[in-house]
Amino acid sequence: MENLISNFAEFKELKNIDKSTMIGVLEDVFRHHLQKTYETDENFDVIINPERGDLEIWRNRIIVEDDQVENPNQQIALSEARQLDSTYEVGEEVSDKIEMSTFGRRAVLSLRQNLASRILELEKANLFEKYSEKVGEIITGEVYQVWKKEILVLDDEDNELIMPKAEQIPSDFFRKGDTIKAIVSKVEMRNNNPVIILSRTAPEFLERLFEQEVPEIFDGLITIKKIVRIPGERAKVAVESYDDRIDPVGACVGMKGSRIYSIVKELRNENIDVVNWTSNTQLLIQRALNPAKISSIALDEAKKVASVYLKPSEVSLAIGKGGLNIRLASMLTGYDIDVFRDIDEDDVNLDEFADEIEQWIIDTLKREGCDTAKSVLEIPAEELARRTDLEEETIDEIVKILKAEFE
Repeated sequence: MENLISNFAEFKELKNIDKSTMIGVLEDVFRHHLQKTYETDENFDVIINPERGDLEIWRNRIIVEDDQVENPNQQIALSEARQLDSTYEVGEEVSDKIEMSTFGRRAVLSLRQNLASRILELEKANLFEKYSEKVGEIITGEVYQVWKKEILVLDDEDNELIMPKAEQIPSDFFRKGDTIKAIVSKVEMRNNNPVIILSRTAPEFLERLFEQEVPEIFDGLITIKKIVRIPGERAKVAVESYDDRIDPVGACVGMKGSRIYSIVKELRNENIDVVNWTSNTQLLIQRALNPAKISSIALDEAKKVASVYLKPSEVSLAIGKGGLNIRLASMLTGYDIDVFRDIDEDDVNLDEFADEIEQWIIDTLKREGCDTAKSVLEIPAEELARRTDLEEETIDEIVKILKAEFE
């Protein structure tokens, strides 16, 4: 029986359950047992002392003549009552304490199981509710277990959180005991258990980091209009200021990059471009393709396609390493961006060689920003092979065909 009492004392340390809720659960569990044992709990007082961690049950019965006891649970014989106090009279109410020891071992075991089950259900419901309200917020936890497909993280109350591999930055590497920052991505119930999913790849994670590092964003003086990311590689963040005196890009980057440095470090050296937002599509595309300098832009608003013309030396800047820059610029602006060189009069468009060079090869070269004969010839054969994955013999043949055009 002492084990049962000590269990009640421990409820002060239970996660996610407040004192008043716990008292209600305890009372409910015991009243349920009283109903089973005595058919009713209406004449019982269940008194719980949360500070001491103990519990008392008192039964209230009406005194009747010795030969008129019909319900021993609700009535007590006068002679029996006077054994407790000789001044008792018929019609008065007697309160006697029900000792736990009278319940019996099986009943106590059942009580414990019922109580544990109710507490577990409460904890699950409260944990689900607690983290449902935290979706989109940054939390800090400790890595407890690292598996192939996910890692297990414990918060400051030892609640278990999951971060799948897909929600980790590709270069993330964690060991047990590491401190980790992530946002609560979603909370769902699986087999009646709350599952809290964390993410470091979501755009919202980058947004929250900016809010932490840039007071003007936190205070609402600067607004993040849109974030696009290729996690661990590169991101573009479009910002807008409602105060003309505040330079939103400068405020986000900080003096000598002080503010953005800690964000880049947290994201495993993910390059972050901060651009001024504008509702002018051409200007936004121009800013999104930085550091490339654009000569002109032609928009097809119906098809959401932007044809961007640049000097040959600017093309590789616009496309970026592995095509990341142009990809993110398309995601930020909502336009498919096609890059074209400003062709001088002596140059020839690659499509003119369709009868000598297979179309798939022309398409491969165009994806690397090479849409004219001279743009291909400007790139050393070794680099062209590396960028396009074409065979050296194929590249030698292409160069031979293109050079013949200018001889």
